[in-house]
Amino acid sequence: MTKFGRLWATVAVLALVAAACGDDGGGGGGGGGGGTTGDPDSAFLTEVGAGEGQVNIIAWAGYIEEGATDPAYDWVTQFESDTGCNVNVTTAGTSDEMVALMQEGGGQFDLVTASGDSSLRLIEGGTVQPVNLDLIESYSTVDERLQDAPWHTVDTDGDGDAEHYGVPYQWGSNVLMYSTDAFKGETPDSWSVVFEEQTLPDGQSNRGRVQAYDGAIYVADAALYLAATQPELGITDPYALNEDQFAAALDLLRQQRELVSRYWHDAFVQMDDFVQGEAVASSSWPFQVNFIEGAGKDFSSVIPKEGATGWADTTMMHADAPNPNCAYMWLEWSLNPKVQGDLASWFGSVPAVPAACEGNELLTDEGCTINGFDNFDQIAFWKTPQSDCFDDDDSTTCVPYFQWVTNYVAVIGGR
Repeated sequence: MTKFGRLWATVAVLALVAAACGDDGGGGGGGGGGGTTGDPDSAFLTEVGAGEGQVNIIAWAGYIEEGATDPAYDWVTQFESDTGCNVNVTTAGTSDEMVALMQEGGGQFDLVTASGDSSLRLIEGGTVQPVNLDLIESYSTVDERLQDAPWHTVDTDGDGDAEHYGVPYQWGSNVLMYSTDAFKGETPDSWSVVFEEQTLPDGQSNRGRVQAYDGAIYVADAALYLAATQPELGITDPYALNEDQFAAALDLLRQQRELVSRYWHDAFVQMDDFVQGEAVASSSWPFQVNFIEGAGKDFSSVIPKEGATGWADTTMMHADAPNPNCAYMWLEWSLNPKVQGDLASWFGSVPAVPAACEGNELLTDEGCTINGFDNFDQIAFWKTPQSDCFDDDDSTTCVPYFQWVTNYVAVIGGR
């Protein structure tokens, strides 16, 4: 049976497991030198004590595997055996969902694999706590490009000392996933195939055959496309848009709405749509591409000429984490080179630990290059849009994220 076949044979089981984890995720018993109140000046763990018996994690689909889908991919079982901390996972489909779960789940969740468009919101809202890097021995092995990244390293009290609010996990780019049947073996080189109506190489229109991401951060994908195709708009940062630039992105998204068959946020549903032939092109994650390439039909992916948005994910700890000792054990475990390499192979991402790029049987020595290790500077990483345009120039004002949310909901019409 192919990897994809095994995946779909276990989807129902995974759904039941997720539901069970969601039900019992609040158990666990606090204490043991627990979390802080979110105040960076408050005390946090100075040593890791006995585990509480479990750790509750909010994660992207495919980020935490225990061998249920494919026995070769399991970085949970050994951790549980070594530490006595059972891993309970709640899967989220968007960053907004992760933020909502964390904000509503005080005393329930310990960790979240937050992307850059949610990490600063979690920090500014006091939802997560700074981590004590002295308790994470492997932190020095993290890619130097990520160690002090601005999406998790913040001076919250203005004293000049930045606090680390998490541990880098994985990173990568969003991709254009497409059916090679629909494109007749040709490789599409532009995002235009999902933004503009056109006849595809198979002789059929793309209308009703494309998908778009069901998250407000997708406005940045439209802005990135416009930056290349309408340079007169002056877009230099797809997350820092003035009113005119934002309006142009919304216009493009309204145009795209006439083409879209589904706004996706569930990776498994998107894969099913592609396998069933209901979609032939969409923004996606390498995770989906890795699976459906083995589904009996031909699928592939590409980063188009306009570039791509992307994600750099950080494992962050809830301010009121009920199981802080197990949480710190997981943070250290997550930097194990084998864990990092196996995950990168599974998800199609890039390890946060460069040592994982060599000697990993699943990733292979070419895996990091294939997954884009050298593309770091070419990716427009997700970040939360701010009214200050990410600079100190008071003369410029950008559209803040809450307006992205309300306007994007209006664009997709609740579909």
